[in-house]
Amino acid sequence: MNKNLFLYYQKTDIGTVGIAECGGSISHLLFESGSFLPDAQLLETKLIGEAFLQLNSYLAGKLKQFSLPLAPSGTPYMRNVWKILSTIPYGTTLTYKDIAASMGNSLASRAVGMANHRNPIPVFIPCHRVIGSDGSLTGYRGGLALKKKLLDLETSIR
Repeated sequence: MNKNLFLYYQKTDIGTVGIAECGGSISHLLFESGSFLPDAQLLETKLIGEAFLQLNSYLAGKLKQFSLPLAPSGTPYMRNVWKILSTIPYGTTLTYKDIAASMGNSLASRAVGMANHRNPIPVFIPCHRVIGSDGSLTGYRGGLALKKKLLDLETSIR
């Protein structure tokens, strides 16, 4: 058990969600169908409570930008992709190719897709705002129905 890793689950409008904190930052958001963190202590910290408040406010259409300390764990390339994802404005989308091009290699769409897929903090790092070049919805850890629901929420409230 990791003494610095805390995890708490709560029912939300998108199902039961787990939010984890490690070292004073949010490190994971887990969907019902997702994985779990076996080393985590089950405890709602003040930061996790705030993360749930912001998540529920977002899902209610009242919050458009999160203000939480985030610490996703990944390679430097992944963290760079996630940093770009975090700049995609509420209610808008980019393609994998757009992101690859912004990183200097428009042919790296697959690498961007893999980093997007490995985002440990979906919703807070809005990987749901990335779509295929043809405008289609592509893979999402929470499922395509959830991705569509999040995008519809954002475009209906803009």
